[in-house]
Amino acid sequence: MKSMSIAQIAEACNGKLYFVNTFITKEAAGVVVDSRKVEKDYLFIATVGERVDGHDYIDSAFEKGALAAICEKLPTAPSGPCILVEDSFAALKDIAKWYRLQLTIKVIGITGSVGKTSTKEFISSVLARKYNVLKTEGNFNNEIGLPLTILRLREEHEVAVLEMGINNFGEMRRLSEIAKPDICVITNIGQCHLENLGSRQGILKAKTEIFDFLSDSGRVCINGDDDMLATLKEVKGYLPIRFGISTCNEIYADHIRATGLFGSTCDIHFGDEIIHTKIPLPGEHMILNALAATSVATLLGLTSKEIVTGIATVKPLGGRSNIIRLDKWTLIDDCYNANPVSMKAAIDLLRMADTRKVAILGDMGELGGNEKALHTQIGTYAADSGLDLLICVGKLSASMYEGAANSPLYSRNETTVDSSYPRLYYYETREELLDHLSSLVAQNDTILVKASHFMGFDQIVNALQ
Repeated sequence: MKSMSIAQIAEACNGKLYFVNTFITKEAAGVVVDSRKVEKDYLFIATVGERVDGHDYIDSAFEKGALAAICEKLPTAPSGPCILVEDSFAALKDIAKWYRLQLTIKVIGITGSVGKTSTKEFISSVLARKYNVLKTEGNFNNEIGLPLTILRLREEHEVAVLEMGINNFGEMRRLSEIAKPDICVITNIGQCHLENLGSRQGILKAKTEIFDFLSDSGRVCINGDDDMLATLKEVKGYLPIRFGISTCNEIYADHIRATGLFGSTCDIHFGDEIIHTKIPLPGEHMILNALAATSVATLLGLTSKEIVTGIATVKPLGGRSNIIRLDKWTLIDDCYNANPVSMKAAIDLLRMADTRKVAILGDMGELGGNEKALHTQIGTYAADSGLDLLICVGKLSASMYEGAANSPLYSRNETTVDSSYPRLYYYETREELLDHLSSLVAQNDTILVKASHFMGFDQIVNALQ
């Protein structure tokens, strides 16, 4: 890692060096907070978690070849240099902030209520046509994951595409201070984290903290079809670049043709150019992701051909609108997270299937005092969407069940799979559903599985697989 010797690391986090050896000028090869991921010459940051204290694994880290360890309390007789700090998590962020200043690459920061991860995948796929790209992996989008991603950057990287997720005020500002983005992308302002942020206005305020450390020449790309984002004016002296389906945006799509669960085609307009594009993932929100990628690509000088190829080769991620074709049925694995906006988008996606349509929906978290009404709305939306079978799972989803049950289209707890009218079921727990699952689904079904991550619906996906 560039300019990351033990001495420089200690200075960056205002730590005090102990047990120094002759390797004080040697540079770290990587940084981890999980001792199981330590490799030769890595820096191990010992943190105190809810269940595990990383300080118990400092010796193990040195046995694996760690160059040094950061800690809040010194071990009795360590096998290598230790840097003592007051707060290991704060040290991680301080080191990442310092390291970011050593880099000259372009950084794209992506936030929004829904679609951050899939937008990140589209942008990364497109930019990889021209640049060496490092992107956020998995859910490393918070105040631990983001600095760890920054610290994965190496001299060969030319662009970093960073997902930035929050659930409270002030978090985005701290993430922005670490990332110092050159381009900010905001996908939408939905109804996530209302418990802490209060309203969509609060969400807009919290998300736009990303601008606080935008570079002086930085640009902002926003979904111009979002009513809240449409209110944004100048940022750093530049008007935002607006993308969306509407032709009033600078970058927009028309001649959209859905090809079922396997994507769509459209024409994307930007500047004086029109490019015909194949989008391999289904749903209108994927078109918006392609438009977001196009907006970033135009700022970074990609050609039309590079944009088209990058969009066409994007890959789905597990747990996020991932279509899994099996011999018995087709799964839409969208169980990584959920909120009212993404729930409706997933139901819309299921409606594209030309088979019996089954939705297994669970609780949505962090919706605040309006959570029951929002679950009821999803139940009503699902019922009005003409699904063949709706299964609601979880304590909050009792309201979802009631919302659907009030529709004249649904008959509660029908027992036969080949019923000629839609059916509706409710289970309080995932385990109760799993006990009955095989009797509910049928050959050739298309099955949507979606809930917030804490519901553990990946177990349902595994059972169906």
